[in-house]
Amino acid sequence: MRADNVYYALMNLRTLILSMLAAFGLTLSAPAMDRWAALSMLESGDNDRAVGPCGEVSRFQIRPELWPGGNPQNMWESLAAAQAIMKLRLEDFQKTHGHPPTDFEFYVLWNAPWEADHPSNAVTERARRFSNLVQR
Repeated sequence: MRADNVYYALMNLRTLILSMLAAFGLTLSAPAMDRWAALSMLESGDNDRAVGPCGEVSRFQIRPELWPGGNPQNMWESLAAAQAIMKLRLEDFQKTHGHPPTDFEFYVLWNAPWEADHPSNAVTERARRFSNLVQR
């Protein structure tokens, strides 16, 4: 089994176990996720085949006009595309605000960069969920 398949299988198993525990009102002390793992979980449930209502593709739900090409079902290509999209957004945020984005701000920059300073209620709620995944 290839290393990326093993990683993917373990992440899916971890997600399944945590979801089942949460369904029964149980929690498990879990280590924090990195931002990219949390983003993948929140956006698509780690589903490489996910397609959103506006045509978003990959586990990161990248809008079609931002998708650089390649296979959106390949987790490594999807990660590289997501990181490339965020690179400029993160640099601009740091220049404008004088500090790197918090986990909350990171998600807002991903989901609705035009709302970076004043996120809507819907984006705020998702950004809080994202922050909770990263900060466990």
